[in-house]
Amino acid sequence: MEQKMLNVGFGNLVVASRIVAIVSPASTPSKRLKTEAKEDKRLIDATQGRKTRAIVILDSNHVVLSAIHNETIAQRMLVSKEQDRTEDDE
Repeated sequence: MEQKMLNVGFGNLVVASRIVAIVSPASTPSKRLKTEAKEDKRLIDATQGRKTRAIVILDSNHVVLSAIHNETIAQRMLVSKEQDRTEDDE
């Protein structure tokens, strides 16, 4: 089975099927999630030193920081799913 990869910015990829949630980093619970993940060594910083604009939570309980807006990542997921549907129809 082929794994679909999703670009979370600057050439950093995650397996799309493993994404549980994409959240905004502005809320207090998101900040707490980020801090706890860093303490537990589950934090993956894919921002390349830029401002964090989205937090991607994976089913493995890893937390990925992205410099791309959460809406953009969600849109990329939708485009990927639609491409899968058209490939299946062919």
